[in-house]
Amino acid sequence: MRILVIAAAVLALTAASAQAQGRRQPNDGAKPADNTPKVDEKAYKAALERIPEPKDKYDPWGGARPSEPAKKPK
Repeated sequence: MRILVIAAAVLALTAASAQAQGRRQPNDGAKPADNTPKVDEKAYKAALERIPEPKDKYDPWGGARPSEPAKKPK
């Protein structure tokens, strides 16, 4: 009898969580307001042109390994 009660409880919890995932909000047919800013291509390209070119090549692993390879002894 105890196994039957536990099985029923597990089944009820599983069904409740599955039903909660399937619920959707009612749609009034109205489109949501588009609050995202519009991308200005000219301003974007101008901003890219203002970025200076680096003098040295960036090495993200520079701290993890030596900058010069190890020399082989003769």
